Amino acid sequence: MKTARHLRRGAAELAAPLPPLLAEAEKLAATVLLGEHSRRQAGAGDEFWQYRPAVEGDETRQIDWRRSAKSDVHFIRQREWQAAQSVLLWPDTAASMDFSSDKNLPEKGARAKVLALAASILLVRAGERVGLADSDTPPRSGEAQLLRMAETLSFEESDRDYGAPQLTGLRPNVRAVFLSDFLGDFAPVEAALTKAADRGVRGALLQILDPQEEAFPFDGRTIFESMAGKLRHETLKASDLRGRYLDRLAARKDALRSLARATGWHFECRHTNQGAQSALLWLYRSLERRN
Repeated sequence: MKTARHLRRGAAELAAPLPPLLAEAEKLAATVLLGEHSRRQAGAGDEFWQYRPAVEGDETRQIDWRRSAKSDVHFIRQREWQAAQSVLLWPDTAASMDFSSDKNLPEKGARAKVLALAASILLVRAGERVGLADSDTPPRSGEAQLLRMAETLSFEESDRDYGAPQLTGLRPNVRAVFLSDFLGDFAPVEAALTKAADRGVRGALLQILDPQEEAFPFDGRTIFESMAGKLRHETLKASDLRGRYLDRLAARKDALRSLARATGWHFECRHTNQGAQSALLWLYRSLERRN
């Protein structure tokens, strides 16, 4: 008989290969009440959804004669579409996402990765397929796919100052989630969403900011330097920049919101000093909405 010590050792050995990122995402996902991921639309499933009047082009075999006998109109018995949905996720890994203004706050990139993986956990357990938008590997379901994604995200990083959505794995009619600070060049973001919308892809933009980036609490002599060290600006009166900075940040949010609205996506901004649970719930519900 195995002793408690042997059991603990076995459990530790089993858990060792799991990236800490996956464990954190699992913990976050567990805090969200799992409801059935909405896929209610007509299709080839087994579960009855609704009746609709027959129209030209419908096959005779589709008519529900019992329901039609109660009316002068022929009715089609629709069934709920039960095919799995594919969702692609792009958490920004550029250098700007490594920023945190306080040691007690997570880096923006860490928050983006945890949210992306936690959303993937919820989706997979709701019967969906998930994958990374910048990967050639098609979306898949199952715990093994979650582990692959976690391992990729655990070691993925970039020396670019700011990121732009990568759409290597984009396929028509999938859903997508982009998580970034969206503080870099706006043109690539606009191009990516326009391309996605042209292919019938809908999804969610989640802007993740550090609270310091929202407040701009700087005064006096200040040196601003990008996380990758490629951009640098020194000023003697940082407070003079506050108004212009906040105006530009507000304009960027408005641009993202307008772009999302024009392409049928959803947009939200969250900060790293806010709870991750509410952001995850927003993401999950955004993927449930019909545009």
